Amino acid sequence: MDIKQLQEEVLAFRDERDRKQFHNPKDLAQAIAIEASELMEHFLWKSQEQSYAIAKWNSDVQDEFADIMNFLLFFAHEADIDIEAAVLAKLEKAKKKYPVEKAKWSSDKYTKYI
Repeated sequence: MDIKQLQEEVLAFRDERDRKQFHNPKDLAQAIAIEASELMEHFLWKSQEQSYAIAKWNSDVQDEFADIMNFLLFFAHEADIDIEAAVLAKLEKAKKKYPVEKAKWSSDKYTKYI
């Protein structure tokens, strides 16, 4: 299933339950942030090693990820964002902002290179 088909599935689920009335960009942006916070909570005070195990095996983490993804798909629909085009355009910007020869093996902020 591709991303467009996935989006159609979550939109159909939403529409069958008449929840579109709650899906405006402001509320969806807030929902994304709230769900991201719920995802982060699973990792609070955990080591990097623990975080890998939690991410891979905790079904609650997978549920939070899915909630975020669903809200992102709803947001893209309501904001008329072409997901593929937006992701690829941002990737091109990031390639310019973080050139391989300067950014490889570094976590420095990109402005350090300007």
